[in-house]
Amino acid sequence: MGTDTPITRELLRSMPLPQPDGDGDKEQRGRVLVVAGSVEVPGGALLAGIGALRAGAGKLQVATAASVAPHLGLALPEALVAGLPETPDGGIAPDSAKRLTARATRCDAVLIGPGMMDEPAVAALTAALLTGLDGPSFVLDAAALAGLGRGADGAPSPLHRHGGRIVLTPHAGEMAALLGCGRDQVLADPLDAARRAAARLRAVVVLKGGLTRIVTPQGEAWTYRDGAVGLATSGSGDTLAGILAGLLARGATPLQAAVWSVWLHGEAGNRLTRRHGPLGFLARELLAEIPAAMAELSG
Repeated sequence: MGTDTPITRELLRSMPLPQPDGDGDKEQRGRVLVVAGSVEVPGGALLAGIGALRAGAGKLQVATAASVAPHLGLALPEALVAGLPETPDGGIAPDSAKRLTARATRCDAVLIGPGMMDEPAVAALTAALLTGLDGPSFVLDAAALAGLGRGADGAPSPLHRHGGRIVLTPHAGEMAALLGCGRDQVLADPLDAARRAAARLRAVVVLKGGLTRIVTPQGEAWTYRDGAVGLATSGSGDTLAGILAGLLARGATPLQAAVWSVWLHGEAGNRLTRRHGPLGFLARELLAEIPAAMAELSG
């Protein structure tokens, strides 16, 4: 297999994002459902939801644990926020899948995972949604990745039902769990690890790190090399996942959305670094930089 292609402004200009026409309304820009948050980490849902809107999605729904839903609704007045039954550990109960399926069928993109802490419950809920849904694109992040690599043949069928419509966003530790290997093996050859996961799971894989690799199931690869060190901060991955889901809702392909979201996330960090220095900016501050970064190449 060949090497990877760098993600540059020239590359992005060659794969422009879908743009609404002058008469378009919010329906034309797509609907996102963010399934995220928990009693312990409600902010993951907030960051991901704002990320989807900053990326240009037209309508946003957030599904989260019932006890934090009213607070999230006040913090995110742009969204419809649905409270779902909780597990004893404060996560979303797996039997919420039926309600979520009804919501998700009306959406263009579904993001699962940011801020979700009860891994067994998240794994069961994710499997149920992947099994029961047809139509939307998916972004699976954080705890939603748990268990995906544990199918009987190493290739779980719920993911395969959605071939061509799924993006996975693991870091090195999550990638190791997906492949059933050690984290050190992933770090020794991240590109090979991403290629193996993408082929096995039939999904676009965004392997996050100091260099972020994007790989298709066919083994094509792109790398973003220009990220700032300050991006390695709490909530940064939640913002990236939200941006990705927002671009999918607008009509971008999974590969296009992955490449653009990684660049927009990195460019937001670079803008903050130039203004404030390399460390200390917050994940929430990345979000305000996204529209300007996008307009720079979409105008």
